[in-house]
Amino acid sequence: MPTPATSPRVLIADVRDAVLSVDEVIEAVRTPHSGGLVAFLGIVRDHDHGQDVVSLDYTAHPMAVERLRGVCDAVAAAHPDTRLATVHRVGTLVVGDLAVVVAASAPHRGQAFDACRELIDTLKREVPIWKHQNFVGGGEEWVGIA
Repeated sequence: MPTPATSPRVLIADVRDAVLSVDEVIEAVRTPHSGGLVAFLGIVRDHDHGQDVVSLDYTAHPMAVERLRGVCDAVAAAHPDTRLATVHRVGTLVVGDLAVVVAASAPHRGQAFDACRELIDTLKREVPIWKHQNFVGGGEEWVGIA
């Protein structure tokens, strides 16, 4: 069982191999106290680096959930009064599928925007989830592997 987030303001921090629910993530952070709620949806696009993408496969390190929860805790600590939720998908995805959903709510919109942006940017930099892109014509590329 993954280690839970330590901040009570991190409602969801998970990596899943199932279709993601935008409603689940948004509802997790919605409260009467929040005047602003911002969501980011990462969607599989049909191109990258001038090549047409057919599908991609996301793979996560066994510690990815723990690392994601740590990132969420750090963002929550940096943004008081903000509630956070995020889910990243793994497995095979096709063009148009949701790859990641991030939401932040706060008393004011600026706080929510700032926290949401910091969470997605830090997640992409620090959580060990790798993307294997499959291109039209059979080419492929790994993204996120150092």
